[in-house]
Amino acid sequence: MKNIRIGTRDSLLAMWQAEWVQSQLTMFYPHLKFELVSMKTKGDKILDVPLSKIGDKGLFTKELETGLLNQELDLAVHSLKDMPTLLPLGLTISAFCEREEARDVYLSKNGITLEDLPSGSIIGTSSLRRKAQLKHYRPDLEFMDLRGNLQTRWKKLLDSDMAGIILAAAGVKRLGWEDRITQILPEEIMLSAVGQGSIAIEIAENRSDIHDLLSRLNHSETEQSVRAERALMRKLEGGCQVPVGALAHVVEGQIILRGMVASLDGVRLIKAEAKGTDPEIVGLEVAERLIALGATEILAEIR
Repeated sequence: MKNIRIGTRDSLLAMWQAEWVQSQLTMFYPHLKFELVSMKTKGDKILDVPLSKIGDKGLFTKELETGLLNQELDLAVHSLKDMPTLLPLGLTISAFCEREEARDVYLSKNGITLEDLPSGSIIGTSSLRRKAQLKHYRPDLEFMDLRGNLQTRWKKLLDSDMAGIILAAAGVKRLGWEDRITQILPEEIMLSAVGQGSIAIEIAENRSDIHDLLSRLNHSETEQSVRAERALMRKLEGGCQVPVGALAHVVEGQIILRGMVASLDGVRLIKAEAKGTDPEIVGLEVAERLIALGATEILAEIR
């Protein structure tokens, strides 16, 4: 029996995702053996610095990608939002798994929603995208940088004077924490990170054998949506450490994509939208509309 090695980060959420992929593959191919290989990435090791200050693309993917290129791994499971839009030479995303809820959620200590928080309340997040949009919505709130896995962040909330924290709904739901959600943030207030909610499976381009196995895990509508979002991000040359948000939906065969770029202080926030059937074209169109509205200048100031 062939042993197929699945690479993953070793956080609880990453392991959940990898185990889910492993269980799906085992169900489809009971004659094969799928083994999990866990490792720490640079982003897992540096926890005392905001991600935007480390400024390295592939913070949560590089070690796994090295494993693929060295043939120590046969496939690697990632949160798609952690993946740079340009992959290392020789690697490709073989499957985009069906997306979980793509939006962000607010977890509060006392059940008070964002709109009802007293002025000066402290929100925990180290994401520039989340901070910028929240500053635009509630300029009177304060922010505290928050790093670490989800359990660490939840514990920091309980042990601090933060009013609440912002997390991706997908991770919260996958860990079974729905009862901790105070509110799902509407797209009007908070546009998601590119690819948020989708699990991506990366392989070496020359592994057609693995690609064939993974075809059953690819979800067509998710792929169309996230390809459009990634095309927008690629055009803006953003990484996960810039205040860019994007979310696409497929409605009756049409990809509808909304994009957002904001200044760090939240004062300038621009949005654009487009629809069509080709994800690359739709992504480029929204990016170009954002550029026409001043996205390049906003992002240049941040960089």
